[in-house]
Amino acid sequence: MTQSGSDETPKQTKGDTYHTPKPEQTTPREFRAPDLQGRMRFFPPAVTLILGMLLLLITGFCLLLLPICRVSNEPINYFHVFFTASSAITVTGLVVVETSSYWTFYGQAVICVMILIGGLGWMTFAGSILAGLRFVRLGPRISISQRLAFQEVVGASTIGETVSKLREAFIIATVVQLLGGLLLSYHFRYSMNMDIFESCWHGFFQAISGFNNAGFTTIEGSRSLSSFSKDYFVLIVMGSLIMVGGLSFQVMRDLVLLRWVNRVHVDTKIVIFLSVVLWIMGSIVIIALENNSPHFDTMSFGEKVLNSTFQAITARAAGFSTISFYDVVPATSFIVMLLMFIGTASASAGGGIRLNTLGVLLATIAASIRGREHVTCFGREIDSRQVNRAITITLFAGLFVFLVAFILSFTEQGGLKFIYLLFEACSAVGTVGLSAGITPNLSSIGQLLIILTMIIGRLGPLVLGLSLIDKERKATQFRYPQERVRIG
Repeated sequence: MTQSGSDETPKQTKGDTYHTPKPEQTTPREFRAPDLQGRMRFFPPAVTLILGMLLLLITGFCLLLLPICRVSNEPINYFHVFFTASSAITVTGLVVVETSSYWTFYGQAVICVMILIGGLGWMTFAGSILAGLRFVRLGPRISISQRLAFQEVVGASTIGETVSKLREAFIIATVVQLLGGLLLSYHFRYSMNMDIFESCWHGFFQAISGFNNAGFTTIEGSRSLSSFSKDYFVLIVMGSLIMVGGLSFQVMRDLVLLRWVNRVHVDTKIVIFLSVVLWIMGSIVIIALENNSPHFDTMSFGEKVLNSTFQAITARAAGFSTISFYDVVPATSFIVMLLMFIGTASASAGGGIRLNTLGVLLATIAASIRGREHVTCFGREIDSRQVNRAITITLFAGLFVFLVAFILSFTEQGGLKFIYLLFEACSAVGTVGLSAGITPNLSSIGQLLIILTMIIGRLGPLVLGLSLIDKERKATQFRYPQERVRIG
């Protein structure tokens, strides 16, 4: 019972609760947050990417060893099987056996699935599956460490949009390949007198191979796409699939939303601008150099323009060809090698040093010529760390191409010209798949080197980029004194 006066306890109204905390409840307590960075470092994105690719390669190799996948009952050539699996998972397209005659329908189906996963990128593929399961409430939440791993692979600018990017990438890839497959299936059905199943199989396989920039073909006797050199429909559809597959999902998304979004990313502007420039430049050079060659003798002017444009498109990505690069003039080979070395956009199905890297390099050169301290492009400043990354990737890729060609010049003593070996090295590093026709004639050591080159060419730029990003996140603890170095 309380007393009246100054010491009287305030009356408690209904719903109010008064509580005097105990001393131990007011003592500060220390909470230790979970070490997310340490967990992520247990499987860094670069290591995860390599392990995933190797796992898919071994799985595809084991499946192709099954007797049901091969037409012939002759003893298995394990090296040919491993070469095919490596070329499919890296979406390169270099082959040592004819896909249409060596592999059965089941073997071609295994190759098709490997192309699908390899073109989308296994991390993007896995992330898309996780995002899809989460979207229908059947899967667990994607953790922070997983989002960080997927962020750079799909080209997301923030962690928050990683899941939506993965979902959009999967949807875009599916819709484009379905549309291309339907168009090609209809054309093959009536132009080549195929039955409905055969036309659908060849149509969808070619669409998948084209969109994922793989370069494989299942049409017997087509010699890549040489038998379609005068078929406007096939070359236009395949060229469109190759172009779209080489733009990256971020660029495709920006193009789709262009009506509603006035501001597009600088990344998109670089990719679109350089793609158009390289397509036009490549087609003009090829038609100028090969106009009087045996390849174009029987073609009309329109067919020459179509084929030269198609080769300019496919040289940076897919590796399909309508002409033989064994017989082209050396100048054409050098231009095509340059296009293969550049490749397609980052986070796309293609390879090479990437258009984004080339854009940053050109912007750096322009800034140096103008005497500017900072690199700018399309009214935006480029981070100096990205400039350093672009220079590093380009130098590594250039040195690697010449190293592979140098080793091939020792391993191949069959009188092959060095330009053919350099062409093969550029094609493998850029995971393009164009060939002068010497791949089956290489020695075992040479073919093994090409396998290693295809894997490094597919994973190298991305692994190097992820590794550099991981190092860039660490703050620099100190800086050395500056001193000028004489250049030029």
